[in-house]
Order: sequence, then C-alpha cells, then structure tokens
Amino acid sequence: MEKPTPPMDGECCESECSPCVWDTYYEEMHAWRQAEAERKAAEAAADDNAGQQS
Repeated sequence: MEKPTPPMDGECCESECSPCVWDTYYEEMHAWRQAEAERKAAEAAADDNAGQQS
C-alpha cells in the first residue's frame, strides 16, 4: 500500500463538502498507518522466529 499524498492546494473548496478531500486523505492515512504497523509487526515476528531457529 502506498502512502497517501495530501490534497494539493486548491483541491479543497472550503465549502464543508461531505466528504471533504481532507476527510478522505485522513481516512486513507489511518488505513495506511494501520497497514504499516501490521507489516512491521509481521516483519518483527518473522525476524524473531528466524533468530530462534538459528
């Protein structure tokens, strides 16, 4: 999963749209952070398992 990029200047019309481009960005960032944490945890577990098998 690629890290989301924030909206560019002018993409938000500041008219309180629902959802706003910023709302979408923050949701995507939350999902990305969660996926990164899970990926890092899986890598750490794999490293621990590899170290125990040596």
